[in-house]
Amino acid sequence: MCGRAVIISPIEVIAKEFNIDNPQMTVKPNYNISPSQNMLVIIKQESRKLMTCKWGFIPSWAKDPAIGHKMINARAETIASKPAFRSAYKKQRCLIVADGFYEWEKTEKGKTPYYIHLKSGRPFGLAGIYNRWVADNGEGILTCSIITTNANELIEPVHDRMPVIIPKDSIDVWLGDEANPSTMLRPYPSEAMELYQITTRVNDPKHNSPDLLEPVLK
Repeated sequence: MCGRAVIISPIEVIAKEFNIDNPQMTVKPNYNISPSQNMLVIIKQESRKLMTCKWGFIPSWAKDPAIGHKMINARAETIASKPAFRSAYKKQRCLIVADGFYEWEKTEKGKTPYYIHLKSGRPFGLAGIYNRWVADNGEGILTCSIITTNANELIEPVHDRMPVIIPKDSIDVWLGDEANPSTMLRPYPSEAMELYQITTRVNDPKHNSPDLLEPVLK
């Protein structure tokens, strides 16, 4: 599961990293993105486009938008067949931009949080799906979900799942027309990533400040 994320890179850095021309938005640093908040998402139309989506996927057929609270993640193993996700997986894939994410290790003393990011320090794209859900009053809401897979060797001691990270050279395929790019839904290489223990202040979504990323000395 992936239930919290971080985005701190300036929009200029994100635009350069993902080859986006003239991004028409600003990005405010968020050190503790939680479900129901907006995430920065990349889709491909004629070219790559940035937009924001509410975290928590709402299928088009849903009657109650509260279902999105249960759909912040989609499992790689079942996304192609699960009714809630399969249509978006075929036609509405996206990249969810992040600088890092959090996972919690279960211990006898409770849950210990860790921050996970690329060693390069660069922002990266999480595999995601999105949808525009329309309420009875005609109001539309863009929502998204992060696709998860088995943890790599680095993360596995902390948690058994991790979000799928799409390598830069595979982004066009992921955002393209291929109906089932399942070979891309695999763990990211451990050697390119880093994790370390952080403060339990991150447990409260109200805490949103740079100190959440400071390592806790063991």
